Amino acid sequence: MVSKAQVKKIVLSFPGAEEGLSYGYPSYKVAGKFFTRLRDEDDSLVLFVDSIDERDLLLEADPELFHITTHYKDYPTVLARLTKLDAKTLRGMLERRWRKIAPKKLAKDAPARNAGAKTHSKRR
Repeated sequence: MVSKAQVKKIVLSFPGAEEGLSYGYPSYKVAGKFFTRLRDEDDSLVLFVDSIDERDLLLEADPELFHITTHYKDYPTVLARLTKLDAKTLRGMLERRWRKIAPKKLAKDAPARNAGAKTHSKRR
């Protein structure tokens, strides 16, 4: 489980991430592009994925964590329940989104966040 305070801290740890508004709702953006937002109506976080197929796989694989509402059915987004979401999963999903929307210079200058974990896992 991650708290709203933890979500904010993790989201704002990404270079260029800032608080803003999206369709009148508090959200987080990178270079003016939607990054994520908390949904108070169901205590979830809106997360973009690569495709609707990926979203559907996530929904099937872990329905306790991931869900969608009718509003999101035509978008490559998934809603993650904060009560089931862990910080590692959150960081990983945000990293993918950040790499897609961050300006090229910002992305180029930012170190890969998971590089240490990958290097460590290859040790024998």
